[in-house]
Amino acid sequence: MLNKILGRISKDIGIDLGTANTLVYVKDKGIVINEPSVVAVNKNTGQILAIGKKAKRMVGRTPSHIVASRPLVDGVVSDFETTEQMLKYFIDRIHQDSFTFLPRPRVVIGIPSGVTEVEKKAVVDAATNAGAREVYLIDEPMAASIGARIPVQEATGNMIVDIGGGTTEIAVVSLGGVVSARSLRVAGDGMNEDIMRFARDKFNLLIGERTAEGVKIAIGSSHVEDKELKMAMRGRDLISGLPKEVQITSSQTREALERSVKLIINAIKATIEETPPELIGDIMSRGIVLAGGGTLIRGLDKLISEHTEMPVKKMDDPLTAVVRGTGIILEDLENLKNVLTNIPNDKTLK
Repeated sequence: MLNKILGRISKDIGIDLGTANTLVYVKDKGIVINEPSVVAVNKNTGQILAIGKKAKRMVGRTPSHIVASRPLVDGVVSDFETTEQMLKYFIDRIHQDSFTFLPRPRVVIGIPSGVTEVEKKAVVDAATNAGAREVYLIDEPMAASIGARIPVQEATGNMIVDIGGGTTEIAVVSLGGVVSARSLRVAGDGMNEDIMRFARDKFNLLIGERTAEGVKIAIGSSHVEDKELKMAMRGRDLISGLPKEVQITSSQTREALERSVKLIINAIKATIEETPPELIGDIMSRGIVLAGGGTLIRGLDKLISEHTEMPVKKMDDPLTAVVRGTGIILEDLENLKNVLTNIPNDKTLK
């Protein structure tokens, strides 16, 4: 009874619980939180010192007793208690301007399509312990498709490629379900590691993850472009041990990212091979839709189009595709319940 009363005054929310960033959608308000999935913890006391942007600023800059880390790895929960604390922080933050002293929202969470039942349960339990009264799960490629306003419930094939921080989700959807799919644990974080490895091998330069991510965003490339870009990259010289600065070009980032990009393209082609021919015809006319932050790499759409011989288009604001999809589901739970991967306690949605 108390849960029902608190539920009436709580705000239903949709969450893209990503490896790199967590985005939160509030029903009737839109996206209200977009923060890094990073938590800073004092190892001596177990106290959480910062969450989100404040914690990310601490990465690589903390004393030994403070650890700034991500509680999710490859899209799944690796640190249950920290994930729970992070979700609680976001839920409480959303309700801080209201009179709800004990928020009990319904929550829709996007999860990678390849996760196990145990990993799904970890997400549900973390959200429940953080204060959610009901937790609905949806595969990220389906959520991204809905966020891209693709008519997923029609009897037509649509292909979505969602390149996030920890995973790349590739799926062909039709009639509210996933026909064929791949969940690849190669994505934005893997690309950062590629650039770090390239800097070490090519320049004898040790750089951090934030520096590598900055290079990827600023001049990252996967296809030959008309204009060659370059930027300064700073780190520690592995030979002298002293600070060092080098210039890296977009063609060099293309060389660095080649391995990850090739794996993603091969997974796309493998998914297409498993797709029924009737749906292939639909995809050829509609095109492959790209979502997620990884699709912002320059020329990636052109490269995928060349390898698949299909039109490829980036959706508007690809970074928010999944969370917008969870928001659309929140607004119409009754009619979109068939796209969910679970119904809590087999309850009828109201």
